[in-house]
Amino acid sequence: MTATRPGRRPGNSGSRDRILESARELFADNGFGKTTIRAIAARAEVDAALVHHYFGNKHALFVAAIALPVDPDDVLAPVRAGPVDEIGPRLATALLGVWDSPHRDAIIAVFRTVIGGGGDVGLLRTFLLDIVFDEIVPRVDHPAGTGPLRVELVASQMAGLMVMRYILRIEPLASLPAGRVVEIVGPTLQRYLTGDVGC
Repeated sequence: MTATRPGRRPGNSGSRDRILESARELFADNGFGKTTIRAIAARAEVDAALVHHYFGNKHALFVAAIALPVDPDDVLAPVRAGPVDEIGPRLATALLGVWDSPHRDAIIAVFRTVIGGGGDVGLLRTFLLDIVFDEIVPRVDHPAGTGPLRVELVASQMAGLMVMRYILRIEPLASLPAGRVVEIVGPTLQRYLTGDVGC
């Protein structure tokens, strides 16, 4: 019989699940930027190479950890590429595009889990602050120091829209064409981002 060598656990059917669980905990506690692949591997008791084998890089691991069916970088690319005075409508267009896509049920399931207390609020906070709004905050931070409040107001608007349109399905909002919703909501988001917020 071959003796088992001490050290990291080899890859097995449970390794991927342990990596995901460790990633969720560390991303939730420390945020995206301060969490390393090495730290995730150490908590999961696997070699860092195994994390790369399963997920490729830290961004892909985060997407898997939060159980998103789409890559947020792909969704947000038009928002990041546009001028500051178009972020609001572009963001509304991007999010409604995903919510009205075949991925809607999976995204709503993630959202329901978090707001229902069955998910990690810290993980969602990391997603919003470090992935969705990280590049937007410095672009709208005028006057200095208002950027975080501006994106939080935007997040509150979009979360409310998701609840009313897709979870509670309140009419007529639930049935409005996405383009019409963007026409209504986009300017409000833009005002949060670049208008007077009283600070």
